[in-house]
Amino acid sequence: MDQVWADLVFLHWRVEPERVQRWMPPGARPDVHDGSSWVGLIGFEMRRAGFGLGHPLPYLGDFAEINVRLYSTDDQGRRGVVFRSLETERLALVAATNPVGVRYRWSRIRMERWAEATGRIRYASRRRTPPGRGASTDLAVRPTDELVHDDLSVFLTARFGMHHRVGSRPLWVPNTHPAWPLRRAELLHCDDGLVAAAGLPGVTDRPPESVLWSPGVRTQFGAPQR
Repeated sequence: MDQVWADLVFLHWRVEPERVQRWMPPGARPDVHDGSSWVGLIGFEMRRAGFGLGHPLPYLGDFAEINVRLYSTDDQGRRGVVFRSLETERLALVAATNPVGVRYRWSRIRMERWAEATGRIRYASRRRTPPGRGASTDLAVRPTDELVHDDLSVFLTARFGMHHRVGSRPLWVPNTHPAWPLRRAELLHCDDGLVAAAGLPGVTDRPPESVLWSPGVRTQFGAPQR
């Protein structure tokens, strides 16, 4: 699958590795940086998603998404993500992905830009259906001119696959993309209930330890591997 991820807002909080271990698929474990694992709340625009290269799906290939994700690694040294939830307005996407364990949830999503790349960016959503009906988030940042390429930002964004399971079968879904162009961002507000709905209450009651923005990258997902 070929996709473009654009106007990404990355908010991250430290969590104890033991707290997220139960959501790791078989063969994966929490990845750790500076003694902590991390939980991410990510808002972005999906653009031109489609099967193969350069074949975007009409309507279904363009939408805003907000996801909650954890960070994983395995004995082969592959560093990936584990998704706890993914909000979308495309009900057909929910119907297509839920049977294989991908946790897309049908939501009302609002994405706003107040100016160009250096202006404010806001993502807000409210879930329409169970599980977690009514779970919501509302976050806004202002990107700065400060470019970021430190160990933590690389750890949080240079993830080249997804640890997943379908039933009892563990899978690795590879992903490739260029290095992220990242900027530090100022958090304007974050009123979040998605992380708590994903099983981590209290995490977003405190300010995030990392706030980043990126204009985006083009990426490709490969075939799942055992």
